[in-house]
Amino acid sequence: MDTNSELLTYIHVNSEMGKNMLNQLIGITKDNDFKSLLQSQYNEYNMINSISEQKLSSRNKEAMNVNPFDKLAVYISINLNTLANAKPSHISEILIKGSTTGIIDITKKINDYTSTADPEVLDLANRLLSFEQSNIEECKKYL
Repeated sequence: MDTNSELLTYIHVNSEMGKNMLNQLIGITKDNDFKSLLQSQYNEYNMINSISEQKLSSRNKEAMNVNPFDKLAVYISINLNTLANAKPSHISEILIKGSTTGIIDITKKINDYTSTADPEVLDLANRLLSFEQSNIEECKKYL
């Protein structure tokens, strides 16, 4: 697989996982303001996901979905982590930890592919990075 497709696949799977997680959390939270924040974040993940899928398709590559076992593990983890405490402060903490991991991972990918990936693909990777950074700032308000 070429470097552009590798990076786009990573972005696609990452944003798909974000969408799945947020969709689940939107159903759990009762706080309407917080739910609006989660919906906004879901929408951006969805946009990044769609763009990555389009870019893969234009390269005649099929977008990979999240591994079903990883998807199940995240689903169970969210249910267990919110069973006793589904307050926005606790959910924000979960999201901040996830976004921090996301920042580390996408930064490594950007560094690995800076000299080989097309600028438009790197722009999408940087959009994901900026989005993860802003997610942390937005979630801090609910801690």
